[in-house]
Amino acid sequence: MADPKILETFPNPAPHRDFLIEHTHHEFTSVCPMTGHPDFANITVRYVADEKCVELKSLKLYFHAYRNEGIFFEAATNKICDELGAALQPRSLTIIADWKARGGFSSRITADWKPAKSRPAKKKR
Repeated sequence: MADPKILETFPNPAPHRDFLIEHTHHEFTSVCPMTGHPDFANITVRYVADEKCVELKSLKLYFHAYRNEGIFFEAATNKICDELGAALQPRSLTIIADWKARGGFSSRITADWKPAKSRPAKKKR
């Protein structure tokens, strides 16, 4: 299972300015929990750093930790978003997962991270 403790950071070299950082990982793999078949995706991380930036080797190792994990597309995308958001505490963060076609479908899942204080309260059912 992917462990967010793998993620390393370094100080933002220009915290006085908003600038967009975009990294795309073209070799993301996980396993479908229903079929056991491999799933492949391009994962794009877009963020505006506050105090910290993510170190790329640690991000690669974090993504590679998903290789044998049985997880749905939606869950993987949202887990990555939550864990990177928690590690970086960025001004903004978007994760875009472009999942390769299987069974005639390709899927794109997009998740936006917001600091806990700006998230809407959960509705009780």
